[in-house]
Amino acid sequence: MRAIRSFVLALSLVAFGGSAALAEKAGDPGTNVEMPFLIAPMTKDGTLLGYAYISSHLQATSTSAALDIRDKMAFIQDAFVRDVNAAPIGLASDPTKVDTKALNARLVNDAKRVLGGAKVASIVFGDGKKDTGIQFSPLHPSMTPPPPEVAAEVD
Repeated sequence: MRAIRSFVLALSLVAFGGSAALAEKAGDPGTNVEMPFLIAPMTKDGTLLGYAYISSHLQATSTSAALDIRDKMAFIQDAFVRDVNAAPIGLASDPTKVDTKALNARLVNDAKRVLGGAKVASIVFGDGKKDTGIQFSPLHPSMTPPPPEVAAEVD
């Protein structure tokens, strides 16, 4: 009888210990919440150069936190829009390129302020790998050089 109790106790410890090892973490399926496109003005010395189109997703700390993010998505998006319109997001050296590190920190802080607590782990632009999720569109398209294949046809 003792052997059976010991076996059941050991089995339950393994089962509960194993579930702790499977705890959710940011980036797991169900924790990524795709955000609507963010359109941010790009300026230099108060002059509008164009807009940055930014695709992103928030990584929640758990699936329940992801549900909270989805519930408050409109408020988070409003905070993002206000933030990118309040202060420049471009690099000092090249105002047509987004300072992704600074923007990342600003947007995560905005989301945390809206949600409260530690429900947001990070924000990822694009797919987080090859696609940066950020595209600059100049205010005047003539500022953009044509693609090489088009330039070769004109010559």
